[in-house]
Amino acid sequence: MAQIYNAVVLGASGYVGAETIRLIASHPNLRLAALTANQQAGKTFGSLYPHLHQYADMPLLRAEDVNWGDIEVAFGCLPHGASEELMAELPNHVSVIDLSADFRLRDPALYAEVYGRTHLHPQKTIDAVYGLSEFARDKLKAKPPIVACPGCYPTATLLALRPLLEAKLISANDIIIDAKSGVSGAGRSLKQDNLFCEIAESMHAYAVGNHRHAPEIEQELGLAAGKSVLVNFTPHLIPMTRGEYVTCYVKMENGVSIDDLRAGLVQKFAGEPFVRVAPIGAVPDTRWVKGTNDCVLQVFADRIPGRAIVISTIDNLIKGSGGQAIQNFNLMFGLNETIGLTQAPLFP
Repeated sequence: MAQIYNAVVLGASGYVGAETIRLIASHPNLRLAALTANQQAGKTFGSLYPHLHQYADMPLLRAEDVNWGDIEVAFGCLPHGASEELMAELPNHVSVIDLSADFRLRDPALYAEVYGRTHLHPQKTIDAVYGLSEFARDKLKAKPPIVACPGCYPTATLLALRPLLEAKLISANDIIIDAKSGVSGAGRSLKQDNLFCEIAESMHAYAVGNHRHAPEIEQELGLAAGKSVLVNFTPHLIPMTRGEYVTCYVKMENGVSIDDLRAGLVQKFAGEPFVRVAPIGAVPDTRWVKGTNDCVLQVFADRIPGRAIVISTIDNLIKGSGGQAIQNFNLMFGLNETIGLTQAPLFP
């Protein structure tokens, strides 16, 4: 008999919460014990997401009304700020897998600068494990109290660039990241810029020069490079529901070739269940990963000598959110990390 673990999803009313619940529905080792959505408390989950009929009758609770006695894991799908107020106060026996930004930045002072608020639990953010699954297996298997799942843009970017910096194949001083996301990445709350008439047949950059994911990317690339890193990062919203496409422009170190970059990525991710390098010359497409926990990478030579273009594509709601959280859960609880995450891409 499979070991069953009782789970709570905090913030079940948003897209990330719903996607996490959808993945839990097919996970043989997870039982969904409670759902919270403070602003929707008193409603049933089915009134918000009728397609997830398995849980249609489950009530949406306030977090303080959850009986935590038998709960083993909490998936935090709350906005930043709300998450740190709650997640750090859960009972010690509950493993916390947080999908917000509240525990991603190890420096509480940097968190205050980026998010405009003092961190309520500075030591917990210092101690949290940054859950980029492919790079954190040993720490995850130690079952830390709090795992901070990376943001969607950082996930796609770090999978592309961290191995290259660690291998000293690219310069840490000249990195440009052109990132694009489907509209679900902006959340489910009502915003004028996300209305159909505003987003359809159009594309725009946002948070230009000050997106909150940039310091997170720099933190992790800095660890890979062994020194401080600054990146030029610009995100764009594109008129599709889900998917993320990151194009990175980098300078190769002296004597390094495109073949070396490709070999570095192939070697790093050989045998990985969810990350692969596309065949030579193939241009990745978001359709290749839609509905999956996969990441597809590719490397091209730039027309400028000594420079390269590194492409990474993921599904922002799965590998960039709920899927990576489930992958981290599997690693934390000693399970095969692919359990519940072997869906083939959706096409068309």
